[in-house]
Amino acid sequence: MPAEGANLQKELNPLRNAERQFDEAADRLNLPPGIREVIKRPRRATIVSLPVNLDDGTLKVFTGYRVQHSIVRGPAKGGIRYHPDVTLEEVEALAAWMTWKCAVVNIPFGGGKGGVVCDPSRMSKGELERLTRRYAADLSDLFGPESDVPAPDVNTNEQVMAWIVDTYSMHERRTEYAVVTGKPLEVGGSAGRREATGRGVLLCVREACEHLKRPLAGARVAVQGFGNVGSVSADLMAKEGAKIVAVSDVSGGVHDPAGLDVKALITWVADHRGVKGFPGGKPLTTPIVEHDCDILVPAALENQITHENADRVRARIIAEGANGPTTPDADRILRDKGAFVIPDILCNSGGVTVSYFEWVQNRMGFYWPEREVNQRLEQYMVQAFHDVLAKSLEHKVDMRVAAFMVAIERVVKVIMLRGVYA
Repeated sequence: MPAEGANLQKELNPLRNAERQFDEAADRLNLPPGIREVIKRPRRATIVSLPVNLDDGTLKVFTGYRVQHSIVRGPAKGGIRYHPDVTLEEVEALAAWMTWKCAVVNIPFGGGKGGVVCDPSRMSKGELERLTRRYAADLSDLFGPESDVPAPDVNTNEQVMAWIVDTYSMHERRTEYAVVTGKPLEVGGSAGRREATGRGVLLCVREACEHLKRPLAGARVAVQGFGNVGSVSADLMAKEGAKIVAVSDVSGGVHDPAGLDVKALITWVADHRGVKGFPGGKPLTTPIVEHDCDILVPAALENQITHENADRVRARIIAEGANGPTTPDADRILRDKGAFVIPDILCNSGGVTVSYFEWVQNRMGFYWPEREVNQRLEQYMVQAFHDVLAKSLEHKVDMRVAAFMVAIERVVKVIMLRGVYA
């Protein structure tokens, strides 16, 4: 048992998984050792101590991280997550995935990520604001529209981004909306940004169904995680005629073979803070990743599909709405089963794509209507899907390896053209 536990710990290590995914693609590309090391390692990792006055009058010191993995193709880009289990290794892995995500969808950003070790559910709004402003102030030398552009992630939202805009702007003595993305519309946000990641999932699923000659209309879909990404993708797929047969979140899960009423479920979750108890379905008694469905959308956290449960996954298409939901060991099992996995760096890149649009609009001072944003997003996502699919068919590799190959080639090409400053 101890050996099994140690092996599972290795399998669940996000940084190790990110490096394994990179190495498999890099091996196939025969990258020179020097170039390989340059693009594999993070450019900069920063740890900050954040003293914050709590509402009860005590002073608490929080730990924050910001990792810039690459700025070769443009400013570092990546969200900030607030979670009690955030680690530097996790943030390093997420920053690397952002480099590849931006490259695979071909937008001019590098990869970055941030995190603060805290439990937002136990903090007041005032405490969260003070923590956010302290984090933004301590990292203001890193942040900037041309250097490092954060965004929301787990347990952060538009309000947190608005606080960062204000804090950064006070330090710069001018209003600078382009310092973060995922902002409220009133503070320089973009139409369509809130729904962008979920819409990107839909677009990838639609293209996958077309490639596999399987209709999306009537397909049975299970969604793990019913936050922004899960709820939007479920709603959009239901509008395309798919049946959302199961949904779960941290509170529990519900299912109905005939299809859940997604609109009613969204309303229920808004009122009850979870899917548990939803009267329009029966309680889910088995893990949702093992549910009988055609399409599985893991849209929660990392490491949901491992070597321990991958053989029980029944979905033909797995659309990774979350970052790192499938371990490399599970990937091999799914590949042998014939599952078509749309990897996270492609499938959930709709959010960063519209973040790029938001950044562009901020820089221009000219804002597009939602219809135009969605049209541009579709162009980018469909092109990226087919770039990856073509690489997959050419090299006879799965979509994840192909996505990493596409991304790595694009980063390497820029490095070779720019050279190394020394």
